[in-house]
Amino acid sequence: MPYSPDAAGVLLQVLASADDPPQLLPAREQMAFTLGFHIILVPFGVALTALMLIANYRGLRRGDDQALLLAQRWSKVAAVLFAVGAVTGTVLSFELGILWPGLMGRYGAAFGFPFAIEGIFFFLEAIFVSIYIYGWKRLPPWTHFWTGVPVVLASIGGTCAVVAANSWMNQPGGITMRDGRVAEVRPAGVFFNGAFWFESIHMLLAAYIVAGFTVAGVYAVGLLKGRRDAYHRRGFLIGFTVAAVAIPVQIFVGDIVARQVFHSEPAKFAAIELLPTTGNHVPETLAGVLIDGEVRYGLPVPDMASLLAGFSPSTEIRGLDAIPPAVRPEDTAVSIVHLAFDVMVGTAFALLALSLWFAWLWWRRREVPANRLFLWCVAVSGVVAVLCLESGWVVTEVGRQPWTVRGLLLTKDAVATQGNLWPFFAAALAIYLAVGTGAVLVLRSLTRRWRDEGDDAVDVPYGPERPLTGTHPEEGRPA
Repeated sequence: MPYSPDAAGVLLQVLASADDPPQLLPAREQMAFTLGFHIILVPFGVALTALMLIANYRGLRRGDDQALLLAQRWSKVAAVLFAVGAVTGTVLSFELGILWPGLMGRYGAAFGFPFAIEGIFFFLEAIFVSIYIYGWKRLPPWTHFWTGVPVVLASIGGTCAVVAANSWMNQPGGITMRDGRVAEVRPAGVFFNGAFWFESIHMLLAAYIVAGFTVAGVYAVGLLKGRRDAYHRRGFLIGFTVAAVAIPVQIFVGDIVARQVFHSEPAKFAAIELLPTTGNHVPETLAGVLIDGEVRYGLPVPDMASLLAGFSPSTEIRGLDAIPPAVRPEDTAVSIVHLAFDVMVGTAFALLALSLWFAWLWWRRREVPANRLFLWCVAVSGVVAVLCLESGWVVTEVGRQPWTVRGLLLTKDAVATQGNLWPFFAAALAIYLAVGTGAVLVLRSLTRRWRDEGDDAVDVPYGPERPLTGTHPEEGRPA
């Protein structure tokens, strides 16, 4: 759930200002760690269930037993990750009140509204996930399929609700302030704020990209080991096709998002472009860092930033010098945002190149490629997609600093000012380590059991059950 006041605080280990409260560093570190962990689970809650339904639909429409088997197994994986996400998301919710009372106390009336909507979607998703998993072999095939549709819709709605909270922090709206406090809240204005639509679409596409490439990578490993059966081919094709369709759309949407940031969040855009001074004919700087207000070690592409921002080399871009010194981001934060943006764009284009490679190989042979170099690249593509996702959220969150709510509330004014927050950080680390280890062990146990059973030994979800040894002679149940 991307709503951290500082999603990459772990990267901001710089000397604190004299007026910064001592709680600021541990609060940032904890929020960065917990959100960085949780954000990896979000794509699977959103998109793995969609892949599951695609496999289910294919199985019913074409009588494809292997597609149905994939759907059944993916539903179990989705349930495990949903449970883990529920735990990590709950911790994040408590952290908002514990670590950032200034945010919740001053703007909770507005900021809390999207989370109320998210709670509704969360419970709907939990209910229908349970029905869908329980419904294998207990409901008619198409009835069972339709019970999965609300799972996908609720996960999309919940993600949009949480992104609405985050986008409100970037471009707050829907409130009327009097004497420094919220006097009126317009829920529609809060939810559908100026950044909502492009941030929501950007996040949803990212979810399908991460889940699609990760799933394809799992089956690419099987293909590399010589398992070229229908089961592995179906798993590879469903995951990779979804991701390959989403990645060019995401790059197009990302270009629109960057241009919206150029118009609405000049400080963030200046950090993205590593631009210390306002000007036109601004180059696109690849790599590089900002040291003492000067760009070092970067590779400039002449005029490119101005051309991309306003379709003209003469487009003026406001630099960091246009930001008042009291709220100007530090050089370290600017460098982090810029490098994270480079990583995000670079990994996105690498995934696009992989998708085009697949299209060419498929066009030549109309079958799952056997090219081992291609399959190795797909095997690591899920990790690359996660890196792209994490880098994007670093840009979003660190790029807003030093604000928690841009233009209204500084991060140092939002943090708790009493107590020692390091023990809370240690407790969060312990919880997430335990939950993460448990999830890995459960998933490994599932995969080992499926591998030991073999694809042919598993019942078709809607087919007749195999005779069970030691069953009750009349009821057909284990005795």
